[in-house]
Amino acid sequence: MKKKLVTLLLVSAMAIGTLAGCGSDKNAGTNSDKNTTDNTEAGDEGDDGEVKDVTLKVWAPENQIQTGTIEAMEKSFQEAHPEWNITWTTETQGEDTAKDAILNDVTTAADVYFFANDQLPALADAGAIAKLGGTTEEMVKTTMSEAVVDTVTYNDAIYAIPFTHNTFFMFYDKTLLDENDITSLDAIVAKETGDGVYNFMFDSAGGWKLAAWFYGAGNTIYGEDGTDAAAGCDWNNETGLAVTNYLIDLINNPKVAFADTAPAVDELAGEHKIGAWFDGSWNYDLYKGVLGDDLGVAVIPTYTLNGEEVQLKGFYGSKCIGVNPQSANPEVAVAFAAYLGSEEMQLQRYQETAQVPTNSALADTDEIKADEVASVIIKEADVASVAQPVSTAFANNFWTNVSGFATEISTGDFNHDNAQEKLDTFVSTMVVEE
Repeated sequence: MKKKLVTLLLVSAMAIGTLAGCGSDKNAGTNSDKNTTDNTEAGDEGDDGEVKDVTLKVWAPENQIQTGTIEAMEKSFQEAHPEWNITWTTETQGEDTAKDAILNDVTTAADVYFFANDQLPALADAGAIAKLGGTTEEMVKTTMSEAVVDTVTYNDAIYAIPFTHNTFFMFYDKTLLDENDITSLDAIVAKETGDGVYNFMFDSAGGWKLAAWFYGAGNTIYGEDGTDAAAGCDWNNETGLAVTNYLIDLINNPKVAFADTAPAVDELAGEHKIGAWFDGSWNYDLYKGVLGDDLGVAVIPTYTLNGEEVQLKGFYGSKCIGVNPQSANPEVAVAFAAYLGSEEMQLQRYQETAQVPTNSALADTDEIKADEVASVIIKEADVASVAQPVSTAFANNFWTNVSGFATEISTGDFNHDNAQEKLDTFVSTMVVEE
């Protein structure tokens, strides 16, 4: 899968016109599945010359609201659709917490929302996201790589429109670390950087980043592709115990800051007090603003486990756009979602927020090829990532049960003496009853 992603990111996509932004959903609700939305060509609605008044609620992440990106896209979408007089309600909602906010009350949730693809099973199972059909489904399938399409496919249906790659990579301060240091975490932590300087920031991100240590060492959850619930989780085997003991030593190292209790990364970076940390392209502008030319980016490094070098492997997924099946204006909601994920809007979002597009044609442009962040993401997809499992079992069990790992290590509640017991308990919570 990863090789397909890299190959398709590096070559031009099959030439097709941009379909997004010119679709309506005249046939919404006529499919046998009531949550399937079939996008047809716009212009059908309002052929009598009447302008239809509609309201549309949009939930978007803070970085797209603060930059004015969403507001600009709403304006240009309205200009492209004079047949609709749209009253917008735009609210801040992070992709990482979108699922919980939506499932709290689907009837009052946004018509169009941004979310991380790992939340798809829960949203689909709850009937809180519409299946996509027609030109919107075709746009996803023909303008993006197979690996990207897979991130929004559930039970053989397309549910969302990916707009950027969702993975993390390494940022570093060039005044503290050089290219000889950054390939190895052990070298990063061992580098002499002076008093008051943290060489590395450890952030588990609720298990999202923490998993890279285990997957890098060969551990799995629900088999190699994350879909075999009967395979269970093997993090309590000999390898998993070794990884855990490494993490205990790392988090307790005085040269390592713990994200939950340390000052913010940008604050530390602004004072040249943090050597390296993991984050995504969505925060690139934040760090660039405080470090300028001193900011470096790189593929996540290796670490030494039982005397052998192990490549960290982070989850690869996507950030995407979904439509609420209970929207009062489904045709407009689908058309706007497709517009947000179109080639033109992906390029605009990239230029304004540095989020690397999933559109394959854009990946072949000189602008993207010359971008160091895009290059790092493409390389990391090839050598330092695993496909993030998209299954109900994983979504239901992993995040809740892994979330306390790092915190308990930092407080000493999870230590070398009880590591095996803690791992056994965790693995038992991952069992899926048949």
